[in-house]
Amino acid sequence: MKINSKHIIFTLLLLPLWGAGGLAQELDDYLQIAAENNPKLESAYTQFEAALQQSPQVASLPDPTLTMSAFGRMIETRLGAQEARFSLMQMFPWFGTLKAKRASADLLAEARFQEYLAMRADLFFEIKESYAELFAIEKTIALKEENLEILNSYRDLSLSKFRSGSSKMVNVVRVDIKKDEAITEIELEKERLESFKKQFNLLLNRNMEAEVAIQDTLIFNAENRMENINSEEAFKMHPELTKFDLELQAYESNLEIAQKSGLPNIGIGVDYAVISERTDANPPRNGQDAIMPMLSVSLPIFRKKYKAAEKEAELMQEAAIQNKEARKNQLQSEFEQTVYNLNKADKLLKLYKRQIESSGQANKLLISAFSNNDGDFEEVLQMNQDILMLKTQQIEALKTGFTAQAKMDYLFDEGTIN
Repeated sequence: MKINSKHIIFTLLLLPLWGAGGLAQELDDYLQIAAENNPKLESAYTQFEAALQQSPQVASLPDPTLTMSAFGRMIETRLGAQEARFSLMQMFPWFGTLKAKRASADLLAEARFQEYLAMRADLFFEIKESYAELFAIEKTIALKEENLEILNSYRDLSLSKFRSGSSKMVNVVRVDIKKDEAITEIELEKERLESFKKQFNLLLNRNMEAEVAIQDTLIFNAENRMENINSEEAFKMHPELTKFDLELQAYESNLEIAQKSGLPNIGIGVDYAVISERTDANPPRNGQDAIMPMLSVSLPIFRKKYKAAEKEAELMQEAAIQNKEARKNQLQSEFEQTVYNLNKADKLLKLYKRQIESSGQANKLLISAFSNNDGDFEEVLQMNQDILMLKTQQIEALKTGFTAQAKMDYLFDEGTIN
């Protein structure tokens, strides 16, 4: 699938156009607030920081063991009686075990950071989507208020025609019915707007009553870049997929750890004995303290736990591969839907622009005919209703295109603040 135009900027012709730079700055400000304040995002980053603390824990040597013995009844030796004994022992895991543990912990910490990035991208998309909804509601209200003014002018026209005897009073009643409907719709849209503003502020984790500024236009770009995307490589750098890659590497290190854990640990130490001098004799080195180097080796003969740890690491590797494949397929599906939505918004906005222009011309002709007693007022009302519907659909199409562009930014991890 491809987008037809290289760089298309859609705006609502019925609305005043303000600077696009202002829009980007406004939205970036909200994204920055969310990045700093959203508690779910803060929690994800805190978990990443906590994961960083695993590395120095698992990569450290076990604490040395100091044993002290005092003899209640001294043991006699040729050089004298033993008064006390001290033993110091340091165990060392098999070569490379600590390095593998550090690698695994670092990789899992990096995976937690990628989770944070993915959550941030998802939050930014949600904010852009909500922003587009707020825009659509505000512009729909403005559109309906403009239509209410048009209905007021129609009422004046139909009332004037009735007084002159060239029209029926039913035309005035028809306008009043439409006005009542329009007023109710405006009230409902305003209530909906207030509700969405509160929801938007909650995303930013700020006061629900805080003012939300919405620009007068939305902008989205439809580019040909989709044509050159290799579906196998498209999402390679997406943080969710990167997370699974890091987890896979971590589980490979866990497999190495499990294998090395099944090898002997080596202990190096020293034994020191305090010897008192003999008083009944004076042999060579009488009363000299004894120092004895020691070497110990663990015997990992109970193999079940080591085999189970290896199997666990292998199964976790398989799970990481499966999770990555499943998420990649899901991202591909979302990408295809997003491309369709961009194309759809492109085509519909062009269609609505043509139809609004043609309908506006037809509406002028119908009003002119009615003013000259040569037209049906019901047709005037119906045409005005058709134009209102087209303009409302134009707003929705613009919202759809902007949201699709935001989704594309999410899929390719673009368009977000650092």
